[in-house]
Amino acid sequence: MQTTGNKKETFSELIQGNTPVLVDFFAEWCGPCKMMKPVLEQLHKQMDDKVRIIKIDIDKSPSAATAFQVQSVPTLMLFQNGKTLWRKSGVLSADSLKKIIEQHITHN
Repeated sequence: MQTTGNKKETFSELIQGNTPVLVDFFAEWCGPCKMMKPVLEQLHKQMDDKVRIIKIDIDKSPSAATAFQVQSVPTLMLFQNGKTLWRKSGVLSADSLKKIIEQHITHN
């Protein structure tokens, strides 16, 4: 799903789409969160447009953290078609994330 023009998609519009969305709930002060940045960059290179990756700073968006009951960071969540397919807190490797995404997503 591509945006046209300067229209920005809301979070709820993004997770409703057929393209899987991996959300990284993080905080600037969180050491393990900093470890996830290169992992997510590597995952993006491996999967390209098969998955969208979004980072949400829980200090800047506390309502999102509350809505998804994020208790610790980093917390990763995978969404597709408005459904939460998977979630886990902690640091994972790009290869692990790629396998998890491939196991959970539906191909339409």
